[in-house]
Amino acid sequence: MQKLKLIAAIALSGFALAGSLAGSLAAGPVAAQALPGGFVFLRDIDPSILQDIRYAGSNNFVGRRLAGYEAGECVVKRQVGLALKSVQQELAKQNLSLKMLDCYRPARASHDMVMWAQNGRETPAERRYNPAIPKRNLFRLGYIAERSQHSTGAALDLTLVDLAADNSAAFDPARAYADCTAAVSARAPEGSVDMGTGYDCSDAKSHTAARSITPDQRRWRNTLVAAMAKQGFVNYSKEWWHFSLPGAGGPAYDFPITRRLR
Repeated sequence: MQKLKLIAAIALSGFALAGSLAGSLAAGPVAAQALPGGFVFLRDIDPSILQDIRYAGSNNFVGRRLAGYEAGECVVKRQVGLALKSVQQELAKQNLSLKMLDCYRPARASHDMVMWAQNGRETPAERRYNPAIPKRNLFRLGYIAERSQHSTGAALDLTLVDLAADNSAAFDPARAYADCTAAVSARAPEGSVDMGTGYDCSDAKSHTAARSITPDQRRWRNTLVAAMAKQGFVNYSKEWWHFSLPGAGGPAYDFPITRRLR
């Protein structure tokens, strides 16, 4: 997955990891707000954009919080945040909203994903996200790679929310949901429109142009892609939820995502 475009380890040659873990952990609460490299909290750019940062909790393919996600906050490069604000303003005219699922990703979280994929274990809950592909094959098939644009602050995972719909269904970690390719009524609730699969679904049905989805699901995907493209975002063809903003990246970072104080 592009969401799993991974940095296998901080020491990987040819990929500079900026931002000091030691400095971040040693800093006090005020310093935690001084984000490096032109990063900002998206809430400071547009608080109307919904957020459900999935790697900050247990509702994700690993089943636990990933390393570096100390808070469920969307952190992005300022240029990216301003572009998202423009997307949100256009969507608001249709009574729609963006929902952020992942934004900046600390490099240590990508390494955490690598360790998960290689641990030799696979639970039924994990298989919900890759029902047809053993996780040990995710590297070979290109769903996991060595480097993630998320760590540069230029890549995002997101979906659409119909503000007129009932979005109250909540994820229940004790429930045995159907896999991510199942009908929306059977799979884990996303609190968003039906895009044809759940988020982080490693399956051909998640490919943006997949033919195995309904006309309504196709319409929602097209709406999202068009709205993002208007502001310069590029979609990754294997994941309907993944977008990046060309030219907004740079080196990968590894500072933890901390709680926004104001």
